[in-house]
Amino acid sequence: MKKTGDEYFDSEEFHELLDEYENAMSTGMPVFMDADELADIADYYQMTERYDEADSAIDLALSLSPGAIAPLSYKIHEALWNGNTDEARSYLEQIDETDEPDYIYDKAEILLAEGEEEKAEQLFQEEFKNVVPEERQDYIVDVANIYVDYNYPEKAMQWMAQAQQEDSSSFKELMARTLFGLGKYKDSEKLWGELIDADPFSKHYWNALSSTQFMNENYSAAIESSEYAIAIDPNDPDGLLAKANGLYRLFNYEEALKYYERYSERVPDDEFGLMHQGTCLINMGRNEEAIEKLHQAEAVAPVDSPYLADIYQELSFAYSETDNEEKALEMLDRADENGADKIQTMVVRGHILLAKGKVAEAEHHFRQAVLSSDEPNLTLLRVIVSLYDNHYLEAAYELFQKFFVIVGKDFDEGYGYMALCCYDLKRYSEFLSYLKKACERCPRECKVAMGHIFPEDLDPKEYYNYIKDRMK
Repeated sequence: MKKTGDEYFDSEEFHELLDEYENAMSTGMPVFMDADELADIADYYQMTERYDEADSAIDLALSLSPGAIAPLSYKIHEALWNGNTDEARSYLEQIDETDEPDYIYDKAEILLAEGEEEKAEQLFQEEFKNVVPEERQDYIVDVANIYVDYNYPEKAMQWMAQAQQEDSSSFKELMARTLFGLGKYKDSEKLWGELIDADPFSKHYWNALSSTQFMNENYSAAIESSEYAIAIDPNDPDGLLAKANGLYRLFNYEEALKYYERYSERVPDDEFGLMHQGTCLINMGRNEEAIEKLHQAEAVAPVDSPYLADIYQELSFAYSETDNEEKALEMLDRADENGADKIQTMVVRGHILLAKGKVAEAEHHFRQAVLSSDEPNLTLLRVIVSLYDNHYLEAAYELFQKFFVIVGKDFDEGYGYMALCCYDLKRYSEFLSYLKKACERCPRECKVAMGHIFPEDLDPKEYYNYIKDRMK
């Protein structure tokens, strides 16, 4: 039996149940199991990506017990996963055991999927009045878990505050997930570390730790944690994706591409992995291959994919780099149609036109972007970087000088790009001055702008000291 990382599914008790079920199915003998047991088997099959067998187990459960809550809850969650709340409600109406907590949970989950947070909370609170004292802890934890699953971490924490603190792994995991949702990544990381100390062979814990470290921008640590998950299961999609994302953020596009490819082998219909293969290829200068990969991402993406706008924007970059202005602008139009950030696409449109020497048209889009932006300083910075990228070095240098006067001393960004501009213009004393500020105030931008000048493994905070040491 495949290890899942789930305590029950990896237990001897469940192993025996599964063997009994599979022996009956293979020999054509009747299955003597209740609906809850068959729903557990379906959950296991789904977790291990045996989806047809999961459906068969649920269909059998419903044929034996048509109104049973466990298989109908499975169907409800499946419908919600597919974004079909009407179908979920139709399954809810078939449940006979309407006095069970799971019925309330299912009903509330449908409300949360519909964005009806207040109605769900009211339902939870009304039911809480009927819960006997000895069952309140379980109820509170269940409700908090649902809120975390549906990305309502504030609500989850409100319920967790009512719970008795436990030292159990399930309670710690729930608290770690809640803290993660609240953006308290250091606190979350500490709890995942404690869970790993207790169970170092849980790939789930290692992947969760990796995600927390990634969100805290500790990308090297995130990669290291993902490697433990991959060591436990070399084909684990979550571990492969976590490592790919970490490598990408460290600008190691060649290695990141390998892990995005391995991820896509495991999850071929996920547009996210294919899209990032495309972005890696763009950053490696392999734009024709990027275009092919990005169109693959477009093909598998559902019509409501949140990544479609990004896919089209990346396609616009790739087509621009292959001197296909018409296609590049067409892709930007599609990005706009799919909910792209309009300010971003204005800047990109200006960048593409500037690359073709259409200065007046580019200036029109740049100006419109800055005037329309809620963050005009950041938008102006992106415009200046576009000027630099299109080799208008003197213009970029002059605008940077005005930019730093406009934004004032408290604005930390832009110094890395100004340092690069001075470096290319051979203004070396200014280069050193801006490099020092960049290392101190925005090392990540410094890495993006100037990483190609320095050793790959050098911390961007040390770029200035590295230059000064070499000058000595």
